[in-house]
Amino acid sequence: MPLYKIVKVNKDTKVYIWKVTETEQELSKGIDLTQHCQNRMDGMKSELHRRGFLSIRHLMAEAGYVDADLYYDEFGKPHLKDGNKISITHSNHFTGIIISSKKEVGIDIEMQREKILRIAHKFTPIEEYRTIANTDALIRKLTIVWGCKEALYKIYAQQGLSFIHHIDVMDFTFDSAATTAEILFHGDLSNYQIRFLEFEGFTCVYALKS
Repeated sequence: MPLYKIVKVNKDTKVYIWKVTETEQELSKGIDLTQHCQNRMDGMKSELHRRGFLSIRHLMAEAGYVDADLYYDEFGKPHLKDGNKISITHSNHFTGIIISSKKEVGIDIEMQREKILRIAHKFTPIEEYRTIANTDALIRKLTIVWGCKEALYKIYAQQGLSFIHHIDVMDFTFDSAATTAEILFHGDLSNYQIRFLEFEGFTCVYALKS
């Protein structure tokens, strides 16, 4: 069972990461899906997506939950029936969840790819990164920023929220493995703590509401 990593963020919050190496059949063992989630999985054309979907249920089991403990609101945001906060992510062969008993949380895993250089202007003021001469470093930094904004979008879950206009991520160094961010949307200002880690060409970012 390739539980890849558990990160204890604080006494109330944990991150669980899975590396998907098993077959769909292997991942199905011991997992009982609700009819809603079975229908969702049946509609997935990609086997990798189905395997990722099942691996998330194994991560939930690591945290003491079953599929029936999870439900989604009208914005598609996942919730746990016991009131604890959850966020879910999957990218290629890595999946992750973050669960907190106290704070709103968001998580995102992204593969580090050159493609981000082409789309960066859509989610961040690209002129702020002109001093980074090393392409690999630029890809890493932009991937972290994108992950920050994805994680925050999952927390906020409001239609019309813009990555470039409403979400501001403070500058950071790779060594810090942390930053802060704020969302200003319709006059409402909220602040967040961000942490990130990199592994095997992937970036995981998770956010907690301050």
